[in-house]
Amino acid sequence: MANTQRALDSFASLGDATRRMIFERVATKPSSVGELAQGLPVSRPAVSQHLRVLKEAGLVTETPEGTRRIYRLDPRGIAAMREWLDAHWSTALTAFKDFADKQTDQENPE
Repeated sequence: MANTQRALDSFASLGDATRRMIFERVATKPSSVGELAQGLPVSRPAVSQHLRVLKEAGLVTETPEGTRRIYRLDPRGIAAMREWLDAHWSTALTAFKDFADKQTDQENPE
């Protein structure tokens, strides 16, 4: 259950477009708040708030480096999301197959 909640929190945290952009930047390379804020339409404090949400959702970690904090992906959060998706994948494929079969039957009545 804990992994399910972690996955759901992770997905929910990515519902914000700015937060997704920050997440994608961290996924590309570990970065400080200042580096992440460059070119974004939000302030450094706003980036920090988004990072806090991502951290609470288990998607990023932070490590101190001198006076800065460097943010990196947390593979445990990504793994929880993948595990949740994998658990639903076969059900989704079966539902898609049933839908496609019904569409084919409707388009090609005998």
